[in-house]
Amino acid sequence: MKRLFAIGDIHGCFDSLQELVENQIQLTENDKLVLLGDYIDRGDKSKEVIDYIIELQAQRFDVVLLKGNHEVLLLETFEDEKNKSKWIQNGGLETLNSFGIDSITDITLKYLEFFKNLKNYYSFEKFLFVHAGFNDKILNPFNDTYSMVWKSQNAYLNPLLSNKTIIHGHRPITVDFCKKQIEDKQQVINVDTGCVCKEKIGYGKLTAIELYSKKLFSI
Repeated sequence: MKRLFAIGDIHGCFDSLQELVENQIQLTENDKLVLLGDYIDRGDKSKEVIDYIIELQAQRFDVVLLKGNHEVLLLETFEDEKNKSKWIQNGGLETLNSFGIDSITDITLKYLEFFKNLKNYYSFEKFLFVHAGFNDKILNPFNDTYSMVWKSQNAYLNPLLSNKTIIHGHRPITVDFCKKQIEDKQQVINVDTGCVCKEKIGYGKLTAIELYSKKLFSI
């Protein structure tokens, strides 16, 4: 049976990602895996995370890649160095160190294309996947890409959104709160359980959700 997974913000937590994919959910070629963005920054193995994701796709796993605000910060810095300080304040230095470069303009084309080709959102069956959320106040919420990486909310009234289950990351929550969203059958499910927030009680986990069974896997 085909399974449908989503994994929240990874932030350079390569070891957790590998353990989650290979030993916890045991991903197969019949499954679909949606990664919700923020692969980089703060953690110390951003390059390893990207290399691993690229290798999964090369092995013909069905992996859908969304863009997070941290990828946006990287791309904005690549376009204009004046944006670098904002990116560095949000963990960009760890990413530069992981890639062994001093400036993001020194990144190789393979990785630049990776970041540029990320999707803003992904629609599949009754589910909508996005890094942060949608603009509920405009006629077509799929036109506002800024909200998709920066803005989250707990419910949506827009007719294009209200009949969907929305899966997102961006705002760290505890694993217990993540479980409660599922138990309460909420329309919006946040699966960012703060894998880099290990100093905070209840956080510090990388989490995947299997959407058909609503089962959580955390490492």
